[in-house]
Amino acid sequence: MLRIELMGDQRDVLGEGPLWDAEEERLYWIDSYGPAVFSCRADGRERRRWSVPEPIGSLALRRGGGAVVALRSGFHALDFETGEVSLIAATHPGELRPRLNDGKVDRQGRFLAGSMDFEERDDVGALFRLDCDLSVHTLDTGIVCSNGPCFSPDGGTLYFADTGRAVIYAYDYDTQTGSVRSRRVFASFERERGLPDGATVDADGYLWSCEVYSGRLIRFDPSGVVDRVVGMPVQSTTSLTFGGPNLDIAYVTSMARPFQGAYHREREAGGLFAVHGLGVTGLPEPRFNG
Repeated sequence: MLRIELMGDQRDVLGEGPLWDAEEERLYWIDSYGPAVFSCRADGRERRRWSVPEPIGSLALRRGGGAVVALRSGFHALDFETGEVSLIAATHPGELRPRLNDGKVDRQGRFLAGSMDFEERDDVGALFRLDCDLSVHTLDTGIVCSNGPCFSPDGGTLYFADTGRAVIYAYDYDTQTGSVRSRRVFASFERERGLPDGATVDADGYLWSCEVYSGRLIRFDPSGVVDRVVGMPVQSTTSLTFGGPNLDIAYVTSMARPFQGAYHREREAGGLFAVHGLGVTGLPEPRFNG
């Protein structure tokens, strides 16, 4: 039976980037404009918080401990023990409009993250790959708002949303080199109620997209056809991941910040939700190997 649980009374300004770590069985997520990183157990207990100095778009856990965080200015290292944040590489030096946003680690342990226009208007964003030697490579440009990077189970397809264009793309992804080619439209949201935001792929190879401004989770089959729609208690849903001991709980973030000139009417806006009983499981997310 489907059951949606609100996990605690914390309300994030812009909750994003949920990430379940199967090794330590903890959930991580961010408040982009907190700006901060959070962590808790599967049931919401034992919460931890780390402040970061700039707006944050996503994080990747490192194989050797700590995390890489995609902050406004670029990739940074976060030491969980000391809370220290140090620059790895700037992605838009000298540019004021772009900031790093959503990201995900590929099956080989590289971290991909895209950037977005702070005003969510112009195509000043790009898609970057942070390799294990900490070198940065540009994979695509001309992006308004990067969101929802995720990979097919075999790692050979990269899905990536440009929220500003209301579309999810698919690329052929070279698992050896980390290069992309053959970008095509996987799913268009022009006829949907909201826009594509964070996303993940389940163990069956179906893509789940969090439809922001409509409060829906949309499951697409591998050909891009809508397979299932799940309604959420708030319109401001932003991203999701599968977690829990059996990888069968969908953790969904949301935002409390105003949109379209109005505040959210729901008291739960900005909350973290756990969706039980979907009948599907996710895939364990790799750690960054750098």
